[in-house]
Amino acid sequence: MPTGEIEIKVKTAKLLNSCKKLPFEIKDFVKKTEALRLQYRYLDLRSFQMQYNLRLRSQMVMKMREYLCNLHGFVDIETPTLFKRTPGGAKEFVIPSREPGKFYSLPQSPQQFKQLLMVGGLDRYFQVARCYRDEGSRPDRQPEFTQIDIEMSFVDQTGIRSLIEGLLQYSWPSDKDPVVVPFPSMTFAEALASYGTDKPDTRFGMKIVDISDVFRNTEIDFLQDALSKPQGSIKAIRIPDGIKYLKRKDIESITKFATDQCNQDVLPVFLKANRNWNSPVVKFIKAEQKSELIRLMGIQEDDVVLLTAGEHKKACSLLGKLRLECADLLEARGVLLRDPTLFSFLWVVDFPLFLPKEDNPGELESAHHPFTAPHTSDIHLLHAEPEKVRSQHYDLVLNGNEIGGGSIRIHDAKLQHYILATLLKEDVTLLSHLLQALECGAPPHGGIALGLDRLISLVTGAPSIRDVIAFPKSFRGHDLMSNAPDTIPPEELKPYHIQVSWPTHTEEEKGSLNHSYHPDS
Repeated sequence: MPTGEIEIKVKTAKLLNSCKKLPFEIKDFVKKTEALRLQYRYLDLRSFQMQYNLRLRSQMVMKMREYLCNLHGFVDIETPTLFKRTPGGAKEFVIPSREPGKFYSLPQSPQQFKQLLMVGGLDRYFQVARCYRDEGSRPDRQPEFTQIDIEMSFVDQTGIRSLIEGLLQYSWPSDKDPVVVPFPSMTFAEALASYGTDKPDTRFGMKIVDISDVFRNTEIDFLQDALSKPQGSIKAIRIPDGIKYLKRKDIESITKFATDQCNQDVLPVFLKANRNWNSPVVKFIKAEQKSELIRLMGIQEDDVVLLTAGEHKKACSLLGKLRLECADLLEARGVLLRDPTLFSFLWVVDFPLFLPKEDNPGELESAHHPFTAPHTSDIHLLHAEPEKVRSQHYDLVLNGNEIGGGSIRIHDAKLQHYILATLLKEDVTLLSHLLQALECGAPPHGGIALGLDRLISLVTGAPSIRDVIAFPKSFRGHDLMSNAPDTIPPEELKPYHIQVSWPTHTEEEKGSLNHSYHPDS
């Protein structure tokens, strides 16, 4: 630790504690596996980077509390951790109780509690809230996480967006470039059409372009088939100087990714320095189509064009993934596309209220959650064409990562009951407490939650949210330091009326299970 400009002359020294040989050196340049770091987390916390990350997190949270409580009159309220199973959303952790057959659930978020606080007249609530989801871990997700959770009465979307912009501006670290407000906004439809995702990284171009009109009279079967179908379209992205930086194996990898991961074809089209087109379909592209494509997409020498065809959403989604894949490839070759010091915030609005279920497209599920209010101008479509209804849901995106999401809520009990029972076909008895509360004169209200772990990891440049959490879970949701989750003796399970049924294994499987290996290494 820096000691300052002080010299100390030692008269006496007393050994307070001795230190055994450590499993790794406490130096940032010493390479350590993540599994080893998590196993000895109390040592990893001594590193400069972890100290910086956690201290910056503390400072930002303190500034957020100041902004909300002292400047805007919010009340910091803790909500229960033991709750009940509720329909929709992510999978919940189940906690046994001592009553036979009855269980608690850990809340995915304080969503229902904060709405009930608005019914209770608290007006402005916030909480640094712990949330739980029984889902697989990723670099930006783990089973338990923290939100800056906010709810307000008598507010509209503009008011919430303005509050959050001010909150981030006020709490932003002084060693970073200041946050510029207001943040730009984009509709969900625009984000999908231009970037192929609802969380676009706007730090670089390579936008998706609709080139359907260019190939309206094409002889290429692949493109003809796409245009003959409903919502069929032809889309493309331009990779600047792609011929200079992308190798043949990169192009092969891109086309394989499209086929394997998205079950869709992508055609690479090259315009080389001699202006000869080189592509599997080059002989079918007419001269006027080439000229129009060059004009429409602003194609320069040495650019590569990736072209695909199919249903609008599917084609855009594929090119959105390839856009990021190509950005990674170009940056690996030394091209700076995404400035790591730039923080590009964006509001994405006007999401659909419902989406068709993946396993049963004939039924609907909430795009956000079932308490999201429909867009006021689309309410008339709820009964006849609910799939066309837009929602009053908004996401905050930073550098291609969703760091916050919220909505204006349904405050009318009849409307909430209709959406739950009729459109989503949910068991409304599980939410009877909320419906009864809405019948007691609920004010119009709305809110948002910022993912604190994800936000801090982006601010610090950490590759994973595990680098900004003091004691995180591993990729498989394990605590490698304490070995949680762990087994519990049968006699300790008796009060909870639970018996564990162990799976049977073959001798070969038992042998592999007995090998000492780390499941998270």
